[in-house]
Amino acid sequence: MQLKKRKPMRKLRNVGTPLAAATCALLGQAAPRTVDAQELAPWDFDTSFLIYSEADGRVQDLSLNGIARKELREDSFLNLTFALDSLTGASPSGAAPSNVVQTFTSPSGNASYTAGAVNPVLDSTFHDQRIAASGSWQWPVTRLTLMDVGASISNEYDYTHLGVDAKVARDFNNRNTTLSFGVALASDTVDPVGGAPVPLAPMLGLGNMASKRGDDSKDVTDFLIGVTQVVNRKTIVQLNYSLSNSDGYLNDPYKILSVVDAVTGSPVPGPAGSGLYRYLYEGRPDSREKQSLFGLVKHDFDGNVLEASLRYMTDDWGVDSQTLDVHYRWGLKDGRYLQPHVRYYSQTAADFYHTVLFDGRPVPQFASADYRLGEFDAITLGLKYGMPTKKGEWSARLEWYQQTGNADPAARVGVLTNLDLYPDLNALIAQVSYKFGRR
Repeated sequence: MQLKKRKPMRKLRNVGTPLAAATCALLGQAAPRTVDAQELAPWDFDTSFLIYSEADGRVQDLSLNGIARKELREDSFLNLTFALDSLTGASPSGAAPSNVVQTFTSPSGNASYTAGAVNPVLDSTFHDQRIAASGSWQWPVTRLTLMDVGASISNEYDYTHLGVDAKVARDFNNRNTTLSFGVALASDTVDPVGGAPVPLAPMLGLGNMASKRGDDSKDVTDFLIGVTQVVNRKTIVQLNYSLSNSDGYLNDPYKILSVVDAVTGSPVPGPAGSGLYRYLYEGRPDSREKQSLFGLVKHDFDGNVLEASLRYMTDDWGVDSQTLDVHYRWGLKDGRYLQPHVRYYSQTAADFYHTVLFDGRPVPQFASADYRLGEFDAITLGLKYGMPTKKGEWSARLEWYQQTGNADPAARVGVLTNLDLYPDLNALIAQVSYKFGRR
């Protein structure tokens, strides 16, 4: 659950239009407008439609999002968000490719799917729909202190999220320095199709649900402390530290691992009568602590704005990651603009990441072949175009994403030596947005 970003106060009027706009953009809000003491700001709306499409028939996501903001009392704002997602396609199951055709039981236990020899193992039964909504109320506690409290809810056919959050921000140094603190609490229920698998239990044949149990749950607590500093009329910087603790069911119930012969690399027979090779459902620790440090600088080059951020994250699963994100908003005529975007991400593998497990060796306490827990690098290149309208702004962006990972070197034995154990991931992202309602 993300902590809400601080909304702008009218302090920005005395630092000049370019910096005011840059500061508001840094904090994720629109530029301030002149509002008389007796006149409340009208509704603002920010809508978007996004298409995310992975190559090779993998995951496709259609997403509709809306944000509404209204000043109900002077300097007090109601914020509402809504999201609707539909996901289809095929998702990597975690099983390794092989030199033979492989058959797998679907999550429901009532059907099966196959993967051809040497082909990546993709679960073609993957699909999901999500509806999410959140609301927050922001108001000034004192002349220099802003409070924001909110709640969120989302529902998928196998997952329900409930959350609350609060954030307080305090201005200092003639309102050029802002300190903020936030906390978010979430309680999530996981109700997988067919039931949550027993960690590291074997996949069984059609209709056999002995490896499954009922639903499960997890709790997440997030803390954030940050500082935003106006350096001069053209430059602002931000530094945040965040801590996240998760407890409960942290497995992906649809991910499995292949058990193979330690010499030949070929899959070994599964449970008697199942008609399957041996596959185990993944098992992750039931707690996770993540810490991250985020820094951002934003500079106005006479109307062209550069935004660059760097994030470092580490957790007690052994995953360390770095994210470099750069946007440059290049102003054109009549309020139009182009905004190139470059993002680079790199992470190490979790301590319990295994591409395969070997037959005859002790099963580890925790194990997962989920590519998202492996070692990989990713780059995003994109371009956004925006133009003003009579009532707001219209924009469109197109981005290309590529992820390149590394399989566990120990997995390259026998027939697995020349197979692609961590296929590259390529995706296109297209989004159209329309903001309206501003005066």
